[in-house]
Amino acid sequence: MPQLSVHSPVGDLTISEEDRKIVSLDWGWSPFQEENELLLKTKNLLDQYFDGGNPDFDLPLNPQGTVFQKNVWDIMLEIPYGKFLTYGEISNKLNSHARAVGMACGQNPIPIIIPCHRVIGKNGKLTGFSGGEGIETKRYLLDLEETDENLSFRF
Repeated sequence: MPQLSVHSPVGDLTISEEDRKIVSLDWGWSPFQEENELLLKTKNLLDQYFDGGNPDFDLPLNPQGTVFQKNVWDIMLEIPYGKFLTYGEISNKLNSHARAVGMACGQNPIPIIIPCHRVIGKNGKLTGFSGGEGIETKRYLLDLEETDENLSFRF
């Protein structure tokens, strides 16, 4: 499986590709580096994102998960840059429970690109985040996306 590691403000990240689709974004540096067009495009988009831009992560994705998890991830992909939804709002869309949505967020294999950091607890509470330094990383990503126009941070 081709992989490319990148440095970022939230730590080293490794992008993995299989069959010309992104399958994971993991914290840490992989000893197995293999550049290809898709991995370099993904790296470039991540660089733009961490430089404060709002790149269109229009990438072929193939996250492995259950049907329910994929439904949650599809909703997360619809959350605009600088906005958020709560676990409860997503669970209402899926006729499910907020905890099940939280579990699906925690299993997201392509964080940042599938923006699970844009899902928060009720009343704006920041709850778990599976990558980097946990909630501190989530807060960093949300702060990175905050602009004067979206102070309400609501989707």
